[in-house]
Amino acid sequence: MQNIPEIKPNQSIELLKALHILTRDGKLNQDSRRKLKQVYHLVNFIEPLFNDVLAHNATPILVDHGAGKSYLGFILYDLLLKQLAAGEVVGIETRAELVEKSKDLAQQLSFARMRFEHLTVEESTTSHVIPNKVDIVTALHACNTATDDAIQFALKKHAKYMVLVPCCQAEVAEALRQHKNESFGKTPLSEIWRHPIHTREFGSQITNVLRCLQLEAAGYSVTVTELVGWEHSMKNELIIAKYTGQPRKNAKERIADILSELNLESMKPRFLGQ
Repeated sequence: MQNIPEIKPNQSIELLKALHILTRDGKLNQDSRRKLKQVYHLVNFIEPLFNDVLAHNATPILVDHGAGKSYLGFILYDLLLKQLAAGEVVGIETRAELVEKSKDLAQQLSFARMRFEHLTVEESTTSHVIPNKVDIVTALHACNTATDDAIQFALKKHAKYMVLVPCCQAEVAEALRQHKNESFGKTPLSEIWRHPIHTREFGSQITNVLRCLQLEAAGYSVTVTELVGWEHSMKNELIIAKYTGQPRKNAKERIADILSELNLESMKPRFLGQ
């Protein structure tokens, strides 16, 4: 395995084989190399946040919301938590078959402080199996409103950090589409989303703008960056939020103004809770 420099030291080879990143005979093809590069790049962003939590809390709890096959959760546990005496990774997923597969793999690898819960979004915020407070919430390529669900979960669990990679954001675009004719008479800005491809792209952009304002209103500082190195992924936006306890004073007002200006008042429950 020494001739595969992409693999980090202390990385479990059995895990990489189980995740089909490595072939059975330990080789790395081009597609797997890209996938590994993507996950490692995200780990590079998360590791300093994790170390900051660890400096104040010897039992960190990291929740991967909408975990899917739990690529990220397994890699994070393997690289950051495996060598620690405490702390855990919790994967939350609505598809029971994926939860069971992840449980089996964690047992096979003896990842004792990694667990998976078959819960809906609403259940995850109230279930007694999830602690009242967690430290880091991740959501990797959480589709459409799943990113918003992860945000609401993190807010209710008083997470210190959120690491979000949104994906396939259709809800706001659909609202823009539904009110398009009305918007033409209301604001010249409607030209921004007049063409269908622009509706989709602008809807995605404005969704993340509103999410950032929502986080700032809740007392988080927000950094938005590009996942450099994910050149093969169109979903390349990374939102990192850190709780400071100092809400941005005009954030809610900005959200309301944007929703009004873009004829998106129907989105108030999503972004203003009303």
